Amino acid sequence: MRAALSRLLWPGLVALCIGGYWLGQRAGHPVLGFNLTYFGLLAALLLLERAMPYEAAWTRSDGQVGNDIGHTLLNKGIGQALAASAAMLGVQQAGPVEASGLWPSGWPMAAQVALALAIGEFGLYWAHRLAHETPFLWRFHAVHHSVTRLWVVNTGRFHVVDSLWKTGCALTLALIVGAPKEIILWVLAVTTYVGFLTHCNVDMRCGWLNYIVNTPELHRWHHSRDVEEGNRNYGENLVLWDWLFGTRYLPDRRPPANIGCDDPMPRSFLGQLAYPFRRPATPPSPAAAE
Repeated sequence: MRAALSRLLWPGLVALCIGGYWLGQRAGHPVLGFNLTYFGLLAALLLLERAMPYEAAWTRSDGQVGNDIGHTLLNKGIGQALAASAAMLGVQQAGPVEASGLWPSGWPMAAQVALALAIGEFGLYWAHRLAHETPFLWRFHAVHHSVTRLWVVNTGRFHVVDSLWKTGCALTLALIVGAPKEIILWVLAVTTYVGFLTHCNVDMRCGWLNYIVNTPELHRWHHSRDVEEGNRNYGENLVLWDWLFGTRYLPDRRPPANIGCDDPMPRSFLGQLAYPFRRPATPPSPAAAE
């Protein structure tokens, strides 16, 4: 029973979230639809992490729960503040309402979302990869990789500068090609759902999905302390660009439970925010990507 459930969980949860968000949009309440699916997925994964954890050691507290939540709330707060400021200045919060430029607005909605995911993913891939290979950017990204366990609550544990860097790279590409606001919001929603799932400590077997989308089975290798393993699987939602640039990695063995990085990351929340500005950090060697 557990084996069957572990194979159904990833596609089933994604389908429920996408369906819930779609119903919210159809009813004229996209924000409500997103919030219900967001917190519903979070609650479901918290329960599943207790019922069927992938790594038993990761169920024990690392003393970073408050910091994990703090980074998540700060990133969301800054994002909302920037959106509100843009609205006050008369600028659309997320792209043009109508499609522009080269955007294929006549395509079915699902095809437009898939295209936007692939385009935005190019920006996310290179923002993520450069954060591993560039000392200055690694200072901020190291906050995320300092975790010693993976679970759904530290999905959003990113330094706010790191988050702005990655989001900016992705949204810039989407705006250049003229993707409308509705499509960009779809991409943001899907990215949130996939992010929860890639970080969760739930025993999921994704099979053929590992060849198309970012899954927990792929992402656990990305958090390996071994840079030959960790400098891989940069995709956020898709593995398209990992395939094309030779960085997809999924060996036929269990990934290490001892994860993290060698940076002397402070234990306190304020210390983690200040860390990138106080200490130059050396990123993992990019040799694995060659």
